[in-house]
Amino acid sequence: MAANVKFYCDSERCIECNACVTACKNENEVPWGINRRRVVTVKDGEPGERSLSVACMHCTDAPCAAVCPVDCFYTTDNGIVLHDKDICIGCGYCSYACPFGAPQFPTSGAFASRGKMDKCTFCAGGPEETGSADEYKKYGANRLAEGKLPLCAEMCATKALLAGDANMVSDIYRKRVVSRSMSTISSSAIQKGGFNPQ
Repeated sequence: MAANVKFYCDSERCIECNACVTACKNENEVPWGINRRRVVTVKDGEPGERSLSVACMHCTDAPCAAVCPVDCFYTTDNGIVLHDKDICIGCGYCSYACPFGAPQFPTSGAFASRGKMDKCTFCAGGPEETGSADEYKKYGANRLAEGKLPLCAEMCATKALLAGDANMVSDIYRKRVVSRSMSTISSSAIQKGGFNPQ
């Protein structure tokens, strides 16, 4: 069984440049009106402002899958939550259940008139034949099959958006937190005159 993969966005590094959003739209030719990834800013223009790149988080116990009446969702061996557009009936339950707003529809409207749901696939394609024109048309690029990471993470200039093996992503973030803590301690000690950098 393959290792679980995850996304993580480091709010200390995200500069709200939207390169991740643009990369996703271009790589997957996402339909107009749908954003598989978006940047959310909290406390915009105020002290403590933070930005986060948000998409489907490929939850371990995905609420979208739990509420889907036709079971169009499935989870791959490495923990990626995908969906089958041929099964989707456009009911919209998944969009109400998802806390991240990941499932989106090309149009708004009543049951079945909003079209087939679309969301981030972690650049892992869909249930069609790997690398086929049908797979790309419905789900976008299958970069994982080529041994690549999702383009959104690869295009992040500040490396705020991390993607890949969950344990490796956790290790990278843990090291960043420790490094920041040490920097804070050093800065505080220097300001108090109790730290000698020599």
